[in-house]
Amino acid sequence: MPTATATAPSRPKDSKQLRKREPVTPSWVGRVPQLKPAQYADGMPIHKPEYICCKLILRPNKFHSRESFFDFGKVFKEPAKEHGVKYTTEGFIEQPVKIREVLFVDTDDFRLYNNAFILRRRIPYKDGFPIGEPEIVFKFRHPDLQMCAETDMRPNILGDHRVKFKVQALPLKEKLGGIRLLFSHNVQFPRSAIGISRIGQESALDMDAVVQVFPVLARVRKQPGEKIKLVSDTIIEEVLQDIGLLDFGDGLSCKANVAIWRTRGEHRPLIGEFAYQFRFQDRDKLSKDALRRTEAFFISLQYAAEDYINLGATKTATVYRLLGNPPKSHE
Repeated sequence: MPTATATAPSRPKDSKQLRKREPVTPSWVGRVPQLKPAQYADGMPIHKPEYICCKLILRPNKFHSRESFFDFGKVFKEPAKEHGVKYTTEGFIEQPVKIREVLFVDTDDFRLYNNAFILRRRIPYKDGFPIGEPEIVFKFRHPDLQMCAETDMRPNILGDHRVKFKVQALPLKEKLGGIRLLFSHNVQFPRSAIGISRIGQESALDMDAVVQVFPVLARVRKQPGEKIKLVSDTIIEEVLQDIGLLDFGDGLSCKANVAIWRTRGEHRPLIGEFAYQFRFQDRDKLSKDALRRTEAFFISLQYAAEDYINLGATKTATVYRLLGNPPKSHE
């Protein structure tokens, strides 16, 4: 009788290799709903999305130098190669980091944020000094596209303003491999366009004056004479680095950047972010193949960057939660 030969046990595969990289949510390509025709109170048609922005919220502990931003770029070389996405750092290695000071204002009970509004001021810095004018950024961010579009974000100011309406893709809150969508209806302008010198200062603000600038906030004001103030008594220092160019084909390409937010003064790191976005004028002319490459790359990148990712967080929510008592989030 032939003797049985022992079979050597097979080596276990790496856990990351065992995990399928198939998406766990249906593809969002072609599934973003079309807006129903509507108008604002003055008869102007509602705004439509013009940007697609993909974001990964990151733990900040791995970012401790300018070089560490570019180290993150190494993480998505394999996902890019796997899905036919071109990535180049040519011309970016020499670019300096960008520094901005960011602060948020809200009521004591976070009434703006609880109703999906975000109001912040930011100032760019160069060589340690502020440059240009402070900029006011006002957002309505919500998972309901129609609600976002019909919320009239236009300011009541004499100066010009810029609208940015974005479709934002983020990972799921509870696990890797999926995509959830938020819609962000933004308006931004230099502070001098307001004609109210107090807005954006660190001191308590007059809610009535803010409602004059942003009439849509009348819906959240409770009574005359209310004050709004600096959220979490914290001013943020944003450190941002453009790290390369992503090309998804069919004319769809954009810069990729990594940023960290830290507290001003003690430089305590709070949260990080990797992002890339592209602008479009007609969604019907967007290449479906390029969008599918964008989606597949974003899914694979979640697994490749697993050690970096902070699921269920956003930069704004992190600031609001610094002193506890987290507000209600629509994010």
